[in-house]
Amino acid sequence: MTAPLYTTEILRLSTTIPHHARLPDPMGTSEKRSPICGSRVTVDVNMDRDGRIAELGMLVRACALGQASASLMGAEVIGKTPAEIAAARDALAAWLAGDGALPDWPGFELFTPALPHSARHASIRLAFEAAAEAAQTAAAKAPA
Repeated sequence: MTAPLYTTEILRLSTTIPHHARLPDPMGTSEKRSPICGSRVTVDVNMDRDGRIAELGMLVRACALGQASASLMGAEVIGKTPAEIAAARDALAAWLAGDGALPDWPGFELFTPALPHSARHASIRLAFEAAAEAAQTAAAKAPA
């Protein structure tokens, strides 16, 4: 018997997305969309003087898996560097593809039932892809 794809925890996370409002004047913004399901995540970030994410804003229009992933990202991203976000994005992509270990990010184990469902992987990756790109853009504008 396989584990259900949409668990109670996935559904809970999908309704409790932190930072669920766009920033008024972000240093970096990125929108990512899954062509398979149409899920879309927009991430805004502002950086602090130390090159870490200080503020986050998101607009999430995604399936429950994409929303849950955005919730996990949003809960932990403040204080991270662009390199740390990029590493999490890459580790998540590798794990979903079966090419890596479970990433070191709280909650990723919730997506284990989605591993055999490759059509769902793009939605799970969206928030991390958008956050990494927005952080990279913002880092170039961060105060010295």
